[in-house]
Amino acid sequence: MPSRLPWWQGAVIYQVYVRSFCDGNGDGQGDFIGLTGKLDYIKALGVDAIWLSPVHPSPNRDWGYDVSDYEAVHPDYGTLQDFDRLLSEAHSRGLKVILDEVLCHTSDEHPWFQDSMRRGEKSGWYVWADPQADGTAPNNWLSVFGGPAWSYQPARRQHYHHKFLRQQPKLNWQNPEAKAAALKVIDFWLERGVDGYRLDVANGFLHDTALTPNPPVPMALRTDFNWADADNQQEHLYDCNLPENIQVLQEIRRRVEAHGDRFVLGEFSEGYERAGAFAAPDEGLHAAYTFYMLRQKILAPGFITGNYALLAGHPRHWPVVAFCNHDIMRTVSRFGGAPEGDPALAKLLLALLFAIKGSVCLYQGEELGLTEVDLRRDQLRDPVGDLYYPIFKGRDGCRTPMPWDARATNLGFSTGTPWLPLGPAHKGLAASEQESDPHSPLAFARRFLAARKAHPALITGTMKFIPAAANILVFAREVEGERLVCAFNMSRKATVFDLTPLGRLEALTLGSGEAAVREGRLELGPLAAWFGRGL
Repeated sequence: MPSRLPWWQGAVIYQVYVRSFCDGNGDGQGDFIGLTGKLDYIKALGVDAIWLSPVHPSPNRDWGYDVSDYEAVHPDYGTLQDFDRLLSEAHSRGLKVILDEVLCHTSDEHPWFQDSMRRGEKSGWYVWADPQADGTAPNNWLSVFGGPAWSYQPARRQHYHHKFLRQQPKLNWQNPEAKAAALKVIDFWLERGVDGYRLDVANGFLHDTALTPNPPVPMALRTDFNWADADNQQEHLYDCNLPENIQVLQEIRRRVEAHGDRFVLGEFSEGYERAGAFAAPDEGLHAAYTFYMLRQKILAPGFITGNYALLAGHPRHWPVVAFCNHDIMRTVSRFGGAPEGDPALAKLLLALLFAIKGSVCLYQGEELGLTEVDLRRDQLRDPVGDLYYPIFKGRDGCRTPMPWDARATNLGFSTGTPWLPLGPAHKGLAASEQESDPHSPLAFARRFLAARKAHPALITGTMKFIPAAANILVFAREVEGERLVCAFNMSRKATVFDLTPLGRLEALTLGSGEAAVREGRLELGPLAAWFGRGL
């Protein structure tokens, strides 16, 4: 008998951005009580787990990704008792709960940093360096959020390193005591009953202690991506993405596994191979997702095939797949959908996400086909939006509150003033409107995920691409006893694909849009998805 596969392999994980999900006490902030009240909705989707955005106390410079206390919960979200009830209620419904943990850096208000700044017992817990003779930063490392990745602190007459905001000082994982303290955080919440972690900035635990300057990206190789942000104009070889990073990832995985059947995945925004993103599950983390597909803006087969071309050299790695999250423009908008919603595009993208190989991360509202919300500058709360406005308005447009009820105050998110405005176009996309519509993206997501559980090939099967025309993506998923052919028309024009070389196929009811097979030819309508099972 083959050994039982781990629960997370091929699982669907629903990402909850807690502050924008559901407000249970009317203060305009999503919270644990509101989320607990929506667990039946999440369960009805057919997902296996929920991933919670950071839940710890934070000054909210970066909205929770600047942690000031690792062993408590943010008062905006409730109490530890509220969290425990959420955890218990999720588990009673068969849902795993994964925490988003930020261990590469802390808030500058964390007691650890305050002690380090005073050269106390934790003096070496952060990355400090002397200024150059003229007072400038120790080297050329750049922050993702603009400017040097160093800030001067007169209390020590030194600079401290921060890959993001200056209020997010880098924790020094080369310091044994700092590393031990960070690993204790992992134990604390696993002992409380959580089922695993999503590690923020999993490529960034280590830095080059010699502070070697990063080299520039050669001018001839620069793309729009490089010019979009000063930080992207240098190769991040020394401030993060060190090959030794995989050793830290492996140590974290062992720490998680010591608590039993748990799961840890990582976010890798750069340095994929160098930093251990594609490691086998017994060499680094259990799994990881990169930003390759998240950054794609052209709906074409290369959006998918490019990602799996990167993975091809790492056959033992099990990927996590995601098209959208709290940092990325809403998928429907990113691929050219109408501002008021594009159900056909939303369903195509859902079918594709649920059909490709990997464990799936589904961002809240993706099942509704939510679109990006265009906010005014005075409405923005994200520091990145303030940095590059109006060329880039930051991440708030994908973080606006969930629209639950088209007829309720604030679309059912809160009885108080929401922390971010709701999207005006989201009224027609609200869950209440889609619940009664069998042709809605929500209904499609539920049907697909229910059916997916009956098809092992879609969960753990191999994936092989089949040559097709430029606007068609075709691949086969196969596991012992089942072979499925999956075809997607990624254009808004009807097209045809010859099925005859693929043998006898039985059409399944998983697809979306108009599709028909006539004399061995698959006729796909605009944005249509079709699935067939080998006989």
